[in-house]
Amino acid sequence: MANDNEEVCENLSKVKINEEDDNSEDNSSSDNSSETSEDSVEIEVPFKVGMWDLKQCDPKRCTGRKLMRLELIDKLGMSAMFNGIVLTPVATESVSAKDNQIIAKHGVAVVDCSWARLNDTPFHKLQHRKAKKNLRLLPYLVAANPVNYGHPSKLSCVEALAAAMYIAGFKEIGDLYMSKFNWGPTFTRLNQELLDGYADCKDGKEIVAFQNQYLDQLDNNYQHAISSTDSSSDSSDNDADTTV
Repeated sequence: MANDNEEVCENLSKVKINEEDDNSEDNSSSDNSSETSEDSVEIEVPFKVGMWDLKQCDPKRCTGRKLMRLELIDKLGMSAMFNGIVLTPVATESVSAKDNQIIAKHGVAVVDCSWARLNDTPFHKLQHRKAKKNLRLLPYLVAANPVNYGHPSKLSCVEALAAAMYIAGFKEIGDLYMSKFNWGPTFTRLNQELLDGYADCKDGKEIVAFQNQYLDQLDNNYQHAISSTDSSSDSSDNDADTTV
């Protein structure tokens, strides 16, 4: 079992749990583009959504803090007991459709911290030992947030939460969370094939297999494109050499 867990961990892209990139330049236009109107609309979410805020991110860019303002997420204390699914890079299993009932009953939570400071983040203090069986990774997905657009796995808090909801069978609620950001629908469009494929998988092992098949296809397509470019270049060179 330990070997299985290690294999799962090695083959999964670890969830990116913040939108702060310490090497990114400050971009006020990106900040503005990440916001939508916060005019209040009463929304009921049928399960708890939580966040541990370690205050490592730029508050102007933090999607988790915006969700707090919209009352779509609860701030969790360092020692808070949370029995739902917890998205964390120290997990060894992917979130999957198998987690539907756990989320429905106990909810889902994310850790808001800096990707650059993961080694300094006390993940072991954020989850009660009796609930560690509910720690989950996210599989390969591409970010749509303004700071890390197009980067694999560098998801903001809202992207991570919405992806988990989508994969576990709560697509409409995931769409609701993404709709609070004007770039939000782009996340779904960028990852539509992946999200639908992951949602059809019954457990984490099937998700790993689907992810790896997808990545292998990407690599094959890339190698084919490189090969075609090289062949075209060689053909052009030959034509040039034989032209009088």
